[in-house]
Amino acid sequence: MHRYKINVEYKGTNYVGWQRQNNGMSIQESLETAINQLTAEKVDVFGAGRTDSGVHALNQVAHFDLKKIMELDSIRDGLNQYLRPQPIAIIKVEEVSSDFHARFSARQREYSYKIVNRRAPLTVDQGMAWILHKKLNITKMKEAASFFIGKHNLGAFRSVDCQSKTSIKTIDEVAVKDIDHKIFINVKAKSFLHSQVRIMVGTLVHVGECKIKPKEIKNIIKIADRKNAGPTAPAEGLYLANVFY
Repeated sequence: MHRYKINVEYKGTNYVGWQRQNNGMSIQESLETAINQLTAEKVDVFGAGRTDSGVHALNQVAHFDLKKIMELDSIRDGLNQYLRPQPIAIIKVEEVSSDFHARFSARQREYSYKIVNRRAPLTVDQGMAWILHKKLNITKMKEAASFFIGKHNLGAFRSVDCQSKTSIKTIDEVAVKDIDHKIFINVKAKSFLHSQVRIMVGTLVHVGECKIKPKEIKNIIKIADRKNAGPTAPAEGLYLANVFY
């Protein structure tokens, strides 16, 4: 068997998420179908992150095994041909060793959340960002973001559907950037709880709206109760930006 690693970009708006499900089309199923059409082999595709319904990816990483050897460019171009007109693109293909695993070999993942902060409605960013019309205090959001760094019990930032055995997670970086009415919140960690980034973003927005003070993040983390954190930000603003190995 030959193992191939692929870098995938997709717009998740009309998908039930990465993982194959019975209630609609997933990114995983779309990729497996395209690989079968290209190679006549039935494969399982394993992703680095299980993005939720409506969430996008700039650089999802996945792998699959084939019996046959194929040119890397032929895999990339062939899969892109079968994936059309779906908003899924194979950016890069590499052959890797059999001990590589897209999920378990990952050392760090980076998610990016996009907020458009202006009075005018969305146009080109419709379905790709969270529109907030009230001006946010970026300075306070940056101050609040710093309290997430480190190893914490993030029980306040997990959804009721989270299946993780523990809510203890280590966050390596949280960066808040404001570029021409667009706010990007980037979070880096090895792993995440279900809806963690979206709840973190919702809480930082509460800070930016001056509903809570930046230092209150420390108490929210300490108490570890979901009701104390902010709302879950909409899925359409979230992107799996990068995976590091």
